[in-house]
Amino acid sequence: MQMMWFSISGMVLMAIAALAIYVSRYKLKGFFKYLVGTIAYFCLFLAGIIMFITIISGPTGG
Repeated sequence: MQMMWFSISGMVLMAIAALAIYVSRYKLKGFFKYLVGTIAYFCLFLAGIIMFITIISGPTGG
């Protein structure tokens, strides 16, 4: 059950990253564009690590 929530948090981070990247590219300008973009790519990187851990850990048997 814990791995399920861990995986869902990765998917939520990916969704947040996609939305933030869209906003930073098309809606923001100046400093905030780079700030939101940096945060978004960090969320995407973290979500990728979470998904990698989830896939490598395999079936939980529960």
